[in-house]
Amino acid sequence: MVESIVRDEKKVFPCCVALDGEYGQKDICLGVPVVIGKNGWEKIIDYNLNDEEQAAFNKSAEAVRSMNAVLHDMKAI
Repeated sequence: MVESIVRDEKKVFPCCVALDGEYGQKDICLGVPVVIGKNGWEKIIDYNLNDEEQAAFNKSAEAVRSMNAVLHDMKAI
């Protein structure tokens, strides 16, 4: 990953980034394929998922949101 940044190689890596509509999700950070270059992550690769894949991705997003809510509630204690 560092080489891709230093050499501006524009390679694709799975990274956790903030989504803004990609894969049907907003306001959440999830692992998705991104292009890494001299500016860090430069572009989210938004693959067209089939219905089963999208359902699984949505389920993962909800699991992350649920855990975020638990952690947020623990912070308030």
